[in-house]
Amino acid sequence: FFSSRRRHTRYISVTGVQTCALPICRLQRLYDYPHPTIPRRIIRGYDRPHAVRTARMCAAVAAALGHDSARVRQYQIACVLHDLGRAGLDRALFGKIWSWAKAQGIPTRPREWRARHPETRYGRETEAFLRRYRGDLDAAGIPMTPWAKEQVEMRLGYSRRLSRRLRTVRGEIKGMGVRWEPWMQRVMLYYYYPEKLAEAPAWVKQLAEILVACEQFEAYSNQQRGRDYYVRKKETLADAFAYLETLQREGILSRTVMSALRGLAAAGEFDRVLEEARGCRLSPAERKFLRRMEH
Repeated sequence: FFSSRRRHTRYISVTGVQTCALPICRLQRLYDYPHPTIPRRIIRGYDRPHAVRTARMCAAVAAALGHDSARVRQYQIACVLHDLGRAGLDRALFGKIWSWAKAQGIPTRPREWRARHPETRYGRETEAFLRRYRGDLDAAGIPMTPWAKEQVEMRLGYSRRLSRRLRTVRGEIKGMGVRWEPWMQRVMLYYYYPEKLAEAPAWVKQLAEILVACEQFEAYSNQQRGRDYYVRKKETLADAFAYLETLQREGILSRTVMSALRGLAAAGEFDRVLEEARGCRLSPAERKFLRRMEH
């Protein structure tokens, strides 16, 4: 899917994307979404470069951990599409809803919501959120229109929305010659729904962990995503690894995956990706921080 100059990362180059028989742009167009109120207007998929950078990093880690080329190629397709359940994301409205929720200390992920509200029926987190907070959101000037509810679903109902989007684009995926398999969707859901992989084969679980680790590492370095998505004003590598370590303590990430990610970061494999995400060069202090990752 991507090529490499380094032997231990044969299936990806973190210094530049080179397309092959399946152009990245064809996959990224699956993120485009019809505008809900303006006929013939298309909402372009949000932050496409994030998906590509995540896939590049994921392939590097998967290859380093010994996954074969055929599996890594198919895995990268899932990684490029890992945010497909957020096709149609309305940057302004999404930001208003979730910055309000963050300020109120309201859980914004399904597993966190269920931990706070165990009485919520599984898979009905969006409905529970709306029942509880619709009035408060209206009072805050964020009426829960059908389109606003979609923005809530993009987080608290991500599994349902991803399934709907995959059904919509299934024909296009098949037309690209992609053999879509159930494990690919399960890998895409792991961050929000780790329980769905409780009985998955070890290799599927490991690929899911790699996606979470790389996606979060990139996201914590992504300036645009930080402003629009996480209501963040500054990106630091220390914050990124602190969060990954939190996920490791929670059992979401394994020591094996974290060790591989740290090793590649220390070797300089991700410097270019991180600079692309930041939109600027890494400082000498940041490079020093990365070089010490294995210690």
